[in-house]
Parts: sequence; C-alpha cells; structure tokens
Amino acid sequence: MLDRLSLRIRILLFFAMLAAGAVLAMGLGGWLVLSRADQPELAGPMLQAGILGGFLILFLVTGIWYLFDANVARAIDALANAIRTRAVTDVTDDIAAEREKARYLGDLAPAAAAITRSLAETRSALAESVARETSRLSAEKSRLEKLLADVPVAVLLCTAEYQLVFYNGQAVTVLEAGGAPGLDRNLLDYLREGPVRHAYERLSKLNDPEAASDLICATTGTGRLLSGRMRVLRRTDSTRRPGFVLTLRDVTTDLAAHAAREALLAEVFDRVRRPAANLQTVIGVLSEDSTMAQNDELTSAMMAEVRILSAAITELGARYDAGRSDWRPQSQIRAADLMDAVSAQFDASDLALEADGPDLILTCDGFELALFFRWLGEKLAASGHARAFRLCLSEEEGPGAVFDLLWHGAALPVGEFDAWLGEQMDPDIPDLTPRAVLNAHATEAWTEARPDGMASVRLPIPNARRATSRPAPIQREVVYDFELLSKERNAGVLESRLEDLTYVVFDTETTGLMPSSDEIVQIAAVRVVNGRRVQREVFDTLVDPQRPIPQSSTDVHGITQDMIRGAPTISQAGKRFHEFARGAVLVAHNAPFDMEFLRRHEADIGASFDHPVLDTVLLSAVVYGQLEQHSLDALTARLGITIPEEARHTAIGDTVATADAFLKLIPILKSRGLETFGDVLSEVRRHGRLLKDLN
Repeated sequence: MLDRLSLRIRILLFFAMLAAGAVLAMGLGGWLVLSRADQPELAGPMLQAGILGGFLILFLVTGIWYLFDANVARAIDALANAIRTRAVTDVTDDIAAEREKARYLGDLAPAAAAITRSLAETRSALAESVARETSRLSAEKSRLEKLLADVPVAVLLCTAEYQLVFYNGQAVTVLEAGGAPGLDRNLLDYLREGPVRHAYERLSKLNDPEAASDLICATTGTGRLLSGRMRVLRRTDSTRRPGFVLTLRDVTTDLAAHAAREALLAEVFDRVRRPAANLQTVIGVLSEDSTMAQNDELTSAMMAEVRILSAAITELGARYDAGRSDWRPQSQIRAADLMDAVSAQFDASDLALEADGPDLILTCDGFELALFFRWLGEKLAASGHARAFRLCLSEEEGPGAVFDLLWHGAALPVGEFDAWLGEQMDPDIPDLTPRAVLNAHATEAWTEARPDGMASVRLPIPNARRATSRPAPIQREVVYDFELLSKERNAGVLESRLEDLTYVVFDTETTGLMPSSDEIVQIAAVRVVNGRRVQREVFDTLVDPQRPIPQSSTDVHGITQDMIRGAPTISQAGKRFHEFARGAVLVAHNAPFDMEFLRRHEADIGASFDHPVLDTVLLSAVVYGQLEQHSLDALTARLGITIPEEARHTAIGDTVATADAFLKLIPILKSRGLETFGDVLSEVRRHGRLLKDLN
C-alpha cells in the first residue's frame, strides 16, 4: 500500500506520525504526573500547558516538514524525473535547474549530473557507431523506397486482420476514390469486402506462399473497378495467421485503348466487306448480260479474282470474330467477385440490386461485364422500366452459364434493345459499346418476358466451371511499418499497451477562447502508429468560421479573413477530421478546450467524437508533478523539443510539437509502471483538479 504512495506523501505521513506521537507522549506524561501527584488543582494549568505544548510541537514539526519537503523531497523528485527523462528519451540537456533545487542534498545532485552526462555521452557514442554501421543499409533502403514508389501498380502489404502495413504512392492514387490510405488502417475501409476476404481465405488455407489469386474488386467510395493479385506471405509463426501482399491496377485506360483498336478493326472489316459484296453482285450481273460481256476470258478472270477476294475477306472476318477475345484481358474470375463488382456499380448509380447464383469460375473480362450491367441498369431506369433489379447466375448444360438481369414490369422491346447496343457505355471509354462487349465474349444478349410478371435480359457466358478450393496456378512514396505484422492486438482499449494503440494528435486555432461561442478557424492533426509519427499522414485545413475573426486572435495565430475565404465549414472539415481520426485515440494539449469546440458541432458534422482521449497536460502532471508548469512551451523545453518560432501558435506547428512530446512521454510513463491505457487513465484521474477527464 505505502509503496504506491509518492515520496512526498510518505514523508508527510512520517512527520504527521512524529507530531502525533509527540503530542500523545506529552499527554500521557501529563496524565501520569496528575495520577500520582494527587493534586487536582494542578489539572487546569497542566492542561493549558499541554495544549500550548501541542500547538508548539505541531508548529515546529510542520515547519521542519515544509523545509524538508521543499529542499529534500521535491528536490529528489525533480532529480528522479530528470534522470528518468534522460534515461528513456534522447534528451541530452544538463540538469542545471534540478541541481539548483537539490543543492542541500550534498553530493547527490553532482552524482546525478555525472550519471546523466555519462549516459548522454554513451548514447551519443553508440548512436554514432550504429549510424556508421547502418549507413549502407539506409542507402539501400532509400533506393528500395524510391523504386517501390515508382512501381506503376499499387502495392499494399496487410496483416491477416487487413490492417495496412505498407503502401506505395500509386496506392494513394488508386484508392483515392475511397479515401487516402493510412498505416494500421483497415483495407476494407477502401475496398469492398467480399472479393478481398474470399481471396485471402482461399489462399490462407493452402499454406503455399507460391500460390496467388487474381481478383477484381471495387472501391467503397465510387465503385471504381480494380484488377488485383493477392499472395499470402510465408507463415513464420504457427500461432498467427500470415499477412498478404495485394497489387492493384486501374485498367480503365487500357480498356479505352483496346476498345479504340477494336472499333478501328471492326470499321475496317465493315467498310471492306460491303464493297466486295457489291462488286461481286455487279460483276455477276454483267456476266449474265450477253450484250455487256464482250470478253469471256476477262469476265471469268474478274469473277475468279472477286471470288478469291470475297472468300479471303470472309475468312479473315470469321477468324477475326473467332479470335477477337484472345487479346483482351480475360481471366478466370470468381462469379461472386464479379457480382460484388456489379453491385458496387449499381450502388454508385443509386440503383437497387440483389445478386445470387452458384459458386462458379467464369472466363471473361469482369470489368467490361460490370460496366455492361451498370449501363444496362441505368438505361432501364432512364426509360422507366425499373430501378430495382435482381442479377441471377445459373449453370447451362456444357461448359457455359447465363446471367439474367430481372425486374418487375414490362419486357424491353427487342428493337429498342438492339438500338441501345450501338451506344457508348462510358464517356471515359468512348469506343466501348455494348455490342463490342458481347462480340468480345463471343456471345449475344436478348430480352424476355416471363409469365410471373418479370422481365429479363439474358446474357450467356460461354466458358464457366465450378469453383474449386485451389486458385489457378501462377506462372513463374512508400509508407510502411513492418513491425505491425507481428503486433499483438487486444480487443479492449483499456487493456492495450500504449505502444499498440494508434493515436491522432491534433490542435485547433479559433476565433477566441470561449468554446461555447467562438469558432474553429484551423484544424491540424498527425497520426502516430506503432510508436512513431507517420510523416506523410497529415491532416491540415483552414475552416470558415462563418463569422469575423477578431484582430486579437489574428495577432496570435496569423489567420486572416482573406485566408479562410472559400475554406470548408466546420461541418465539412469536421467530417473529414472525424474520418482521419477513425479508430484512434485522440491526443491534445489541454484537450477539453479543443474537444468542446468539436462536440458542440457534432450534429452539423453528423458524427460523434466518442474516441478515447489523452491530454498531454495531465500526462505531464503524472510524470513531473502538479506543482510544475505544464504549458506546451514548458513541456517541450523540459523534453528538449524546439518549436520553430514561425510554427508556434499554428495548428500544425503545435500539433507536431505535441506529438513529439507525447512520444517522449510514453517511455517515461512505462518506466513508472504505467504499461496500458487503463493504467495511464487511472493515474490521470488522480490529477482531475487540473483538467476534467474526457473519457
């Protein structure tokens, strides 16, 4: 029990017991004297003497305790905090201020100064040695990062729980429709779950690092279609499922080029076929007219050449029709993945779709088919046929399958559907028509009226087979933190270790100091993942407060009325910030101030800021005691952090400084036995008189 109390409390208890013991001893002595003297008249004077003596004892003990607390206990605490700070962080400043406080402790302060100085020198020498030994590895790492940053496909490395461990610059572009990625965020926030989860489950059961699976998937934001290949990492721990590598490519540009080539070839054959046929007909007529046929040999030769030309064109056309799908990126696609992509396309068009069917592997171009069904759904909705559909897949006899797009209502006339097939499907791919998609798959589509009041468009797929457990065999600015692959994750925040949590450190600038009436003019935040600040994952935006900014506030943060013109409102900026901070612990300096601004606008933002919250003011009080200064300037100076003058009182400048201070406080907290978030929270609540607890 007593060993959990601070040194100052234990010393206070010692002097309190000393005072109580002295008063008690004096009282017992007076009682013994009176009981033996048998002189009752002495009781009054002795009682007065005892009370006066008791007060003198209390006064004397209190004075000695105060001197002892100020010059011994607080000095020892200051020395201990200074030594701990330099032991677990990279602070190298001399402990001159602490030495001055401990000047009455004899040789203890100089010895502590010598220890910290020696520690700093040892750490510096070790750092220089490590830097020399790792310079070559750092150069290779830099070259690898540049190489991976320029890879033309998106490369992502994820844990078995789909948390991002690595992503390159192309991934930011490809996933931008679903929001820019971030370390330790869930991949399924950006990609629709079905295809990714199915591919991982299939591959992880194989326990074969050489196996890979092709898939198509769609972004969660706009339903943008991506081509992917997944490979599971080699298992290194029998108790933990392995992570996986996913490469993604946007094939819209390739499809546009292929569609243009297809249209050109189709036009060539169409324009050559007709004149050849007409020429054959004309020459046939001439050959039958005896008055015009003056040279039988010439006529026979012309007819022979025309037949050869016509046969050649017919043969080439047939070969072209038969092989026109060979060059296209058709691959074996899981039917469930394709229907999930179609569902994403319908969702993006505000159309309802139910999809079902057997687990088949289809040989097709999934991107073109998804675009075809989206186009067809939009056309049917625009023509008033329906806005709710059902996509059914059924097996056919032989190697094929057939898709049925069903709706309640009248059937689509055959002539109208045929006219639609020549239209453009997507403005980004102007040469890709529905008829070109059907021709590329060597199939056709038609309309049907059903007896149950349903109507449909049927689309056969010539090549399909039942899905098997084994995937098809394969032919033989970067952001990452590979430690996330082996990171243990607890279900509850309270039980999680401090280094296992993801943090968003943030700060706001405002029109004034009254959260109940003033407004935010700037929000900035950075993400802290696995004990380090992720340099590229930064949130920084001006906010239009929709009210004038007082000159007194502009003098502090430098934000003027002109600067916020055209900036997002708090409802827009707050929603983006809430998305940036999703799943993280919020950290701020004097957090109640910033949080009250945000929570006042939760209704406008459409989201609740119910995150766990840590306040670096309270953390500073836990580490250095309540009697110290806990301003951001004082805390950063204590931890050896310099805030550039031009960055002070800017949201991003103060945010970076707070994040760096927080990262240095974590090992100090751990050295005091505060390992988990719950441990820190319990300790923070003991300092509630400084700031209210927001958790």
